[in-house]
Amino acid sequence: MYIAMNRFKVALGAEPEFEQLWTSRDTHLKEVPGFVEFHLLKGPQREDHVLYASHTIWRDHAAFEGWTQSEAFRAAHRNAGGGTRSLYLGHPEFEGFEVLQTVK
Repeated sequence: MYIAMNRFKVALGAEPEFEQLWTSRDTHLKEVPGFVEFHLLKGPQREDHVLYASHTIWRDHAAFEGWTQSEAFRAAHRNAGGGTRSLYLGHPEFEGFEVLQTVK
């Protein structure tokens, strides 16, 4: 498995708009081979932002790479950034992880 995460520093007061934007959009993930699961995570509040992360689980790294090169990816990100820059402090921070152990 492979986990892809993007961390977002969302400006204080912009949390409802950020959450609405993410929870109402069409991700197009379900149509992508190798997609397993998606989570939108809300983390701690800091002095000037709230930390959020998008957390996507893929069958393997190749499936994630396929997603980033797919029409579904382009469709899901078509309006990304358009008019929403004021929600964020800085750019999203990507982190990718190969899963070494899973305990259920």
